[in-house]
Amino acid sequence: MNRSDFPLRRVAAAVLLATSAALAFAQGGTIALEGAPYVLEGTEVRSIRAQNLQRDYQIYVSLPPSYAKSGRSYPVVFVTDAPYAFPVTRAIGLRAGRGGKSIDEFILVGLSYARGDSAEYSRRRDYTPTATADSTLVSDMPGREPRFGEAAGYRRFIADEVFPFVAKHYRADMGRKTFIGHSYGSLLGLDMLLSEPELFDNYVLGSPSLWFNKRVMFEREKAYAASHKDLRANVFLAVGSYEAVRHGARFNKDEDMVRDLRNFTAALKSRNYPNLNVTSVVVPDEDHLTVAPIVITRGLRWALPGSAR
Repeated sequence: MNRSDFPLRRVAAAVLLATSAALAFAQGGTIALEGAPYVLEGTEVRSIRAQNLQRDYQIYVSLPPSYAKSGRSYPVVFVTDAPYAFPVTRAIGLRAGRGGKSIDEFILVGLSYARGDSAEYSRRRDYTPTATADSTLVSDMPGREPRFGEAAGYRRFIADEVFPFVAKHYRADMGRKTFIGHSYGSLLGLDMLLSEPELFDNYVLGSPSLWFNKRVMFEREKAYAASHKDLRANVFLAVGSYEAVRHGARFNKDEDMVRDLRNFTAALKSRNYPNLNVTSVVVPDEDHLTVAPIVITRGLRWALPGSAR
């Protein structure tokens, strides 16, 4: 696994959400596309100012097909790393959801990166719970030092500004909120789980970066257990079988994320919290990148079972 951690710049395809943007790419020269950009129907992009962080963010919103006619309120799914995860989660909900039969229909909110920041720079800063002294983690933005450890501030932005915005502008059932994250995004989810578990009803956490900063989340889990008798949450944890350290091209070379997940799951379950429901799976034949869509699919079915369950 590359320590840049789920590098979205390596994803082969990108979905354009803004009709005013023109796409060009370099491959033996610059090629300008002449056709109109592809637009995901029933979606929109909203800008929100994070007052506590003094940064601007975008959220991507997708409404379910029945939204215009039903009059009902819908559960809300929040996904990190929106440029990748938003179109994937939307497609899974529409296709695998079978019109609410397999997965309940939901409003999807994609949490994108800070305006003016690269994906890597933004997610490293906003999704990690602590600073790190790891000198191998260099900045991908020239002239700017790498930053880590601002998950607490980003968490407040979500709770204090994104949640009220969604509740005001959409028929959202804010009593049924699901968080989906992968890699650093799951690290952010664990930070929420152990700081303000009531923020979400369901946590779907794929391949969490438990290795980060000398496995600091294990210490956070111990600290939470020392001061709490309950943890009211539903948690779905998953990792690909190739995220273990073994010989072979697809296996991780440094961090054994399968072992870490098993140890963290065991720690949570050992507390015997009366209102904690934990499901943890190792997905066979998948690695750090290929497991993500499977985690989303299984996580949605687990969190929002449809009418045909």
